[in-house]
Amino acid sequence: MPRVRLAIVGGGGFRVPLVYRALIADDHDRRVTDVALHDTDPTRLRAVCRVLEGLAAGQPGAPRVSAGTDLTEALRGADFVFSAIRVGGLEGRVLDERTALAQGVLGQETTGAGGVTYGLRTVPVAVRLARAVKQVSPQAWVINFTNPAGMVTQSMAAADGGGLGERVVGICDSPVGLMRRVAQALGIEPGRARFDYAGLNHLGWLRRVEVDGQDLLPDLLAGESLTSTEEGALFGTDWLRTLGAVPNEYLWYWYFTAEAQRAAQAAAATRGEYVAEQQTRFYAGAADADPADALVSWERARRDRELSYMADSRAAGAAGRAGADLDGGGYDRMALELMRAIAHDEAATLVLNVANNGTLAGLSDDAVVEVPCAVDADGPRPLPLAPLDGHQLGLVQSVKAVETTTIEAALTGSQRLALLALATHPLVDSVTRARAILDAQLAAVPALRSLFSQGGLRKRH
Repeated sequence: MPRVRLAIVGGGGFRVPLVYRALIADDHDRRVTDVALHDTDPTRLRAVCRVLEGLAAGQPGAPRVSAGTDLTEALRGADFVFSAIRVGGLEGRVLDERTALAQGVLGQETTGAGGVTYGLRTVPVAVRLARAVKQVSPQAWVINFTNPAGMVTQSMAAADGGGLGERVVGICDSPVGLMRRVAQALGIEPGRARFDYAGLNHLGWLRRVEVDGQDLLPDLLAGESLTSTEEGALFGTDWLRTLGAVPNEYLWYWYFTAEAQRAAQAAAATRGEYVAEQQTRFYAGAADADPADALVSWERARRDRELSYMADSRAAGAAGRAGADLDGGGYDRMALELMRAIAHDEAATLVLNVANNGTLAGLSDDAVVEVPCAVDADGPRPLPLAPLDGHQLGLVQSVKAVETTTIEAALTGSQRLALLALATHPLVDSVTRARAILDAQLAAVPALRSLFSQGGLRKRH
């Protein structure tokens, strides 16, 4: 069997065992045989390795695992590279949430001010990673899990950024979960349908569900089964009928901003604070635990994490998590499908974050969008789509402008552009608030001060 090497950058991340679990289950004769984990935190790496040992027990075909802090060694010979980094750790996530909430605006890590400040920290590191991949393993495909996924993927692809072009692809499991839930409400197998989904990462809409050439979505929107869906409970059936589409769950922060702000302000802890406390306990116990015990501890923490996902919106919208979503096997299975399609030339259709290239009118060709793609050995190609409607396009254009400005701020080290990105974000309603958020970030993050004082990556490249 030929050797296929996967490097996971951010290999000490909590969700890495999900990827490894999917790899173990893969029975293809050209499956991944070697996994190299890279992380800057040896303790986190050791804990994840214990969990992987637990998963591999009794599995003779489980991929071999190596782990270390040397990035070049991890990348060498890689066929695929997963980018799963979290710059600033969960402490950085909490900072993003709290600096925004202190100014009365949302700090969620991909939506609102938190997405901009997280992007400012993350883009420089993601671009350096892309350049390292291009130098060490130029044949590798990079699959980006790192948030904000659209922004980070775009920076890694850009010629004056990471320079990977079409060889970097962003993935997210939110659209997959949405399509699965809609298919269940319609009583159809997802594989039978053609889903028309379009937008940006965490900012997209399901607009058609075609089976044998017939669009079934109007029947769902008009029928009683809509009330049984998670989206029906979250957004309200009347609003979904008004939209004539089913939005990604993250659009709750846009359509119900006042409710989202109240829920965040009233919560005893932010999502980042909850996850940080939970994961601190997990890593402290698992690093030196028996592999079987580490696996049990991880499974318990993983399920708790899934139950608390978007807890603020679900409490406000009276929506619970679907049972299939609690399995945690979304983005890892997507990654496996993507790798199979490329490595084995097995045609697949997946919703991915890729360069627009004329797919959605009103956006530049290099703008990374989240759309259905045909994938084979040549990589993903966006499928033709109907234009976004006026409401959708206006929102997408506004957010894409903020993402592009944030990338430019990181590449040039421009504090002026960083302020512009924050102040012009539709969910940040005041230049004064934007300036206060940026000032708080500068006071707390030395790397951000250094980025602005040294002129950014473009000047130093």
